[in-house]
Amino acid sequence: MKIIFLGTNGWYTSDTGNTACILIDSKDNYVILDAGNGLYKIDKYIKENKPISLFISHFHLDHVSGFHTLAKFDFKQGINVYVAKSRKKDFEFLVNPPYTIGIDNNPTNIGQLRTKVKVYELTEGNHNIGFPITISKLYHAYNGHGYKITLDKKNIVYSGDTKVGDNSLSLANKADLLIHECTNIRSQENDVWGHTDPEQAANLAKQANVKKLVLTHFQPNLYDSQEKRKTAEIKARKVFINTIAATDDLILKL
Repeated sequence: MKIIFLGTNGWYTSDTGNTACILIDSKDNYVILDAGNGLYKIDKYIKENKPISLFISHFHLDHVSGFHTLAKFDFKQGINVYVAKSRKKDFEFLVNPPYTIGIDNNPTNIGQLRTKVKVYELTEGNHNIGFPITISKLYHAYNGHGYKITLDKKNIVYSGDTKVGDNSLSLANKADLLIHECTNIRSQENDVWGHTDPEQAANLAKQANVKKLVLTHFQPNLYDSQEKRKTAEIKARKVFINTIAATDDLILKL
């Protein structure tokens, strides 16, 4: 299984990377985590006729701006999009005129996506959509959700945007891979937005007894160079040794 980091910035695209998007290429499935600007690169890696599932953690624009590039693709197998309960309307709002070309149930004559897109809402808890998945509400402004996905007998946990809390610990418990946001260099005690710094993410990985931690979603005005990401990795490894800081186009084998 390969995990391909297509966008590792938070907030906005810069010289250090595109906004949030990760592609997992497993034996039987492609899984995409969030749809920031990095989404435009998925056709570079999706070459087989395997099911494609896209999971959205929340609807801040750095996680969904790539919706506009859905019109680029022509995947014969289509894309199944999964969002939290009551968020389907947000997807349909953004992926229709006047914001972009319409999904297949849009009645305009402007055109439709060439790739068939189906959208599903998930309640919190455990599901099986052809592979096991857990969705959990995490602390982030305007609501965010994290996912645990089991593919090829490996548990991969993705935080989306969040500060660490009880649900984070439960979701990450004994994961083979924890992919966690690292927006802050050092978080304020009263972080109303809900973000994480390297030491906090590393402490979560240690407490949850995960096997590997990957830091991503670096805020580009704070982490304005790859050297600063490496500093975050060094800080985190003092707490949890098996940590790496992601960069765009990193391919990780699991």
